[in-house]
Amino acid sequence: MGPETARGAATAPDSAATAALEARLDRTNALLERVLAEVAKTPSTHAIFVDAGYLYAAAGRLVAGTEDRRHFDLDAEGLIDALIDRARTIFADSRLLRVYWYDGARRRIHTAEQQSIAELPDVKVRLGNLNANNQQKGVDSLIRSDLESLARHRAISDAALIGGDEDLVSAVEAAQGYGARVHLWGIEAPEGRNQAEPLLWEVDSQRTFDLDFFKPYVTRRAVVPADGSGGPRPSREDVWFVGARIAATWLSSRGHEALADLLPGHPYLPGSVDQDLLVEAEGLLQYSLRGQSDLRRALRDGFWEHLRAQF
Repeated sequence: MGPETARGAATAPDSAATAALEARLDRTNALLERVLAEVAKTPSTHAIFVDAGYLYAAAGRLVAGTEDRRHFDLDAEGLIDALIDRARTIFADSRLLRVYWYDGARRRIHTAEQQSIAELPDVKVRLGNLNANNQQKGVDSLIRSDLESLARHRAISDAALIGGDEDLVSAVEAAQGYGARVHLWGIEAPEGRNQAEPLLWEVDSQRTFDLDFFKPYVTRRAVVPADGSGGPRPSREDVWFVGARIAATWLSSRGHEALADLLPGHPYLPGSVDQDLLVEAEGLLQYSLRGQSDLRRALRDGFWEHLRAQF
């Protein structure tokens, strides 16, 4: 065999291998183009994360002049709708995954208000604990867990975070580590600042909502004088009836399982239930029951009698 023949025999397999490689590259490029086309058609997704403790305190201070939830009402449904609308404007080419609402509750049992928020469409309520000093515990870790998990699984591309605690920095960093953008939404502070500087430094963008934004959703409750001078003293029967009325609302929101947990303690009520009962009754009666031991007993009697009749 001559040299030319040997070279020709060697070139033929090389050409075939090159052609096969080019064919594989063409198929790979075609596959990548299809994947990129699908990605381009997939909308971005955002979620809103609300630290309710921060929201109530900051919005209450801004609109009602107090951080005490007992002294103002928050139209959570209207406010959540407004936040969703604002997010739709800011993230114009994105779809909403859901709103995450983080709050504290004693023994992580929903209050009537938290239950009503949980029933709203596209809203997920997540509860931390509430200690004896009414301080939230475990909320920041819940926010971090959700932010990190959603970012890791590419479920969101953008997160709007309403909060101010420095402990949220780790949640922001965790989400950013998986490629999500975190946008901090704050509430105007009458004086100074109500968000930690390290948190402001870490986020991808910042936005502050002012008094006009929150005014439609926060209403200060009528002040009931501590001496009961806000009106004529109600009768024991009137107070008993209010207790029964509140019990009916409590039972419809909590259910019979909660009632079964409550009954063994009769005639005593857990401190958180007793406090909620007192505040709600004073609002309905427009009369202070502080220091009115006989009326307080009538209130509890009405509450208990209605509950025990349902069991």
